[in-house]
Amino acid sequence: MSAPHNRSYAGPLIVLAGATGFSFKAIFVKAAYAHGVDATTLLALRMLFSLPVFLLMALWARGSGEPLARKDWWSIVALGFAGYYLSSYLDFLGLLFIPAGLERLILFLQPTLVVLMSAALFRTPVRRHHVISLVLSYGGMAIVFVSTLQIAQTPTDIVIGSGLVFASAVAYAGYIIGSGRVIPRIGTTRFTGYASSVACGFVIAQFFVLNRFEALILPAEVYWLALAMAVVSTVLPIWLLAEGIRRIGSNQTSMISAVGPVMTIFFGWLLLGETVTLVQVIGSAMVLAGVLLVSLKVESAAKPN
Repeated sequence: MSAPHNRSYAGPLIVLAGATGFSFKAIFVKAAYAHGVDATTLLALRMLFSLPVFLLMALWARGSGEPLARKDWWSIVALGFAGYYLSSYLDFLGLLFIPAGLERLILFLQPTLVVLMSAALFRTPVRRHHVISLVLSYGGMAIVFVSTLQIAQTPTDIVIGSGLVFASAVAYAGYIIGSGRVIPRIGTTRFTGYASSVACGFVIAQFFVLNRFEALILPAEVYWLALAMAVVSTVLPIWLLAEGIRRIGSNQTSMISAVGPVMTIFFGWLLLGETVTLVQVIGSAMVLAGVLLVSLKVESAAKPN
């Protein structure tokens, strides 16, 4: 009896571990910034440490499926640029200005952005639960944003950083929409390996354009943090969440993953000394409820009757 019982806990624990890994990304970034590294260099280090895994994924899946047409390669380059390069760079820039908890909460709005962008681009219907979700999510976000402005020493930084991270969320939402049309034809592993490798190329090229090689002369702590970010907050969570979806399904995975922003807020308070107020907690709860509503409705609609 104990073996099946233990297996029933395995899926949720795997998803929880993946969500925890993703939630630590902003913590690692903020900790590295304390050592004086710039956003371009830190992102380059993260991608350099992640690149071997992405290349292995690309090599593993290169013979699977149909041969790629020219339009497939253009799609991979465009989506890799938007989803893994541009969104990451804007996010890293935003973290120079705002707390880790606020950053994670803004990024958590991505499912609602997908709804809005799909409605604008493809005339996808906006249903009642979408409207409720949008009101909850953006109402809660407004509460958190105003509360953060009131306690910030430099409110202008909060505005700039929030704008950069929101632009990151928009770029990634566009990536989600585009990849949803490309992945069924290319395959998940092949697409992820190729698109991620392309993004690494963009990041490394940007580093050598904007920085001198001397920028890599950094304290050892920065390299350890970048390695931890690549392993704990990039490679492992991707695999853990995919395995979690296989074991317990997308619906339950979405529910458990919602703990991510809460954990970022908690660890930002515990490890970085970030301020958390009751008003921010209430606003965060509204954002989580709104995003969960739209995410779970989408998943349940996708299930066969």
